[in-house]
Amino acid sequence: MRIETIGDATLYLGDCREILPTLPSCDLILTDPPYGLKRMENGCGYTRFKGQDMEKNGIIWDKKPDDTVFELMLKISKHSIIWGANNFNLPVSEYFFVWDKLQTVDNFASAELAYTNLKKPAKVFRYSIHQHNTDEKNKAHPTQKPVPLMEWCMAFAPKAKTVCDPFMGSGTTGVAAVKMGKTFTGIEREPKYFDIACRRIEDSLKQQDLFRGVA
Repeated sequence: MRIETIGDATLYLGDCREILPTLPSCDLILTDPPYGLKRMENGCGYTRFKGQDMEKNGIIWDKKPDDTVFELMLKISKHSIIWGANNFNLPVSEYFFVWDKLQTVDNFASAELAYTNLKKPAKVFRYSIHQHNTDEKNKAHPTQKPVPLMEWCMAFAPKAKTVCDPFMGSGTTGVAAVKMGKTFTGIEREPKYFDIACRRIEDSLKQQDLFRGVA
């Protein structure tokens, strides 16, 4: 296991099933776990993420977590926001968030759904996937979420000082947490994405320091 500390962010390279039980509780779990959305055609494995470390049954890292991981996340957090809610066996909740992607391509999803136990009426964030793809033209991760989406999520838990993302990917939740002055804990098992997350969070922290210097 490798641990990197960047400002108020602590990043773990490893399996969240092993690391989560060792961590203290947090105010907010904000995460986007892999959905396991492999696709098959004529018996040959392929995915929508062409060229992204594919194996016969899909991308190597694109494996849906088992129920025990979700139970643990909910246990250690006061509040939770979990994207991809329709793909997982989560507790019944009357509360949910929606990212309306303003998608103009018919054969792609127009929206994504997040489970939450924050007692808020259903909320919709409208942010064009096309703008996201332009803003993040060097997108590091095939399922990378927009930073403004994660900032929007955190705004619904203003008292949350500590944020954890057990499926950190390229570090978008961490970037948003740094920008909003939160203490962040991230876990990622793929070294490639862990290194990218470290760099993105460090760059975000430098930008925050620069802005403070200007003020």
